[in-house]
Amino acid sequence: MKSYFISGGTGSFGKEFVKNIIKNKNFKKIIIFSRDEVKQYEMKKNLSINNKINKKLRFFIGDIRDKDRLDYAMQDVDYVIHAAALKQVDAAEYNPFETVKTNIIGTQNVIECSLNNNVSKVIGLSTDKASSPINLYGATKLSADKLLISANIYKGSKKTKFSVVRYGNVF
Repeated sequence: MKSYFISGGTGSFGKEFVKNIIKNKNFKKIIIFSRDEVKQYEMKKNLSINNKINKKLRFFIGDIRDKDRLDYAMQDVDYVIHAAALKQVDAAEYNPFETVKTNIIGTQNVIECSLNNNVSKVIGLSTDKASSPINLYGATKLSADKLLISANIYKGSKKTKFSVVRYGNVF
């Protein structure tokens, strides 16, 4: 049985991914990492059965921009699913520095903390907007993709494998 860590775990992808893992019942623990306590509260409520939340679920308040918190939350994790990002095109254009800090520096933090914690596999969630970026959001996601793939060289002899999955508006 494996342990999972999902950054942006309370987002639309994270919620569905967690439901899938729970349905398969083959996990040691799931760490849902996000900075939104309201979404975490709602997710706990929706995942509870008879007012009991699965004791294998861990909800961590945190931001991928906070490397120390990220490093702590990733202890004893086998798989990292990196879904956290600033995704709204208009907001990204209006707040470019914040978008770079989250989508690029945050991804670098995920990579470094995954290596520090000997994570087996890291899967970064990308977007169709990264294939030929015409806005800052797409450009930062393309940069994040490149960082994740390059981490396979950067890691040296460490066992961690990095990959990227690209999708469009699935939900």
